[in-house]
Amino acid sequence: MSTMTKTAPNHDLADAAAVAAHYGEPSVLARDKTMTRLDKYARQFIARAPFMVMATASADGDLDASPKGDAPGFVHVIDDVTLAIPDRPGNRRADGAYNIVASGRIGLLFMIPGMNETLRVNGRASMTTDPALLEQLVAQGKPPVAACRVAIEEVFLHCAKALVRSKLWDSDRHMDRAEFPPLGHMIAEQIGADDRDGAEAMVQDSLRNKLY
Repeated sequence: MSTMTKTAPNHDLADAAAVAAHYGEPSVLARDKTMTRLDKYARQFIARAPFMVMATASADGDLDASPKGDAPGFVHVIDDVTLAIPDRPGNRRADGAYNIVASGRIGLLFMIPGMNETLRVNGRASMTTDPALLEQLVAQGKPPVAACRVAIEEVFLHCAKALVRSKLWDSDRHMDRAEFPPLGHMIAEQIGADDRDGAEAMVQDSLRNKLY
């Protein structure tokens, strides 16, 4: 008795037409909310945001999404179509900087603790060490290593569904940090290093002495 192998149907959404057919038309609010410059609400949001995620892409399409944070308003509004993001001392991988000089593209997601809505900004970016600009981005008495200048192409508010679902700001849902090993221990194990305590000492020294 012969058997026939059945091939499962292809459920991939492989092109724009397939995506449009599956998701349908956006609401008028979702479709028309995109602006090309900052309005008063976008400015207020950036002024209150102590945290954002910065997404960049290389010329080959390699992606990076990096957390950025400081005191509320750490991202400087130069004018209605231009932002300046301070690049504080880090691990010198400079993934975002390499991507920006390669492709000039950037996407930002601003977040305010306690607020479930977010602000999204997309545009073109460049890296600079202009002393006049870095002076405007001084924190704790120190200028940043460099700055990312963003020419805004799109800006819009994003609804609260993702943060409502995740209950991100609900302290009852917050994890006990002791449930994970120290960062230095985890990285040392990942890279096959023997001195886990030495690696963690480096992490803690960076947090204490190299934030700015």
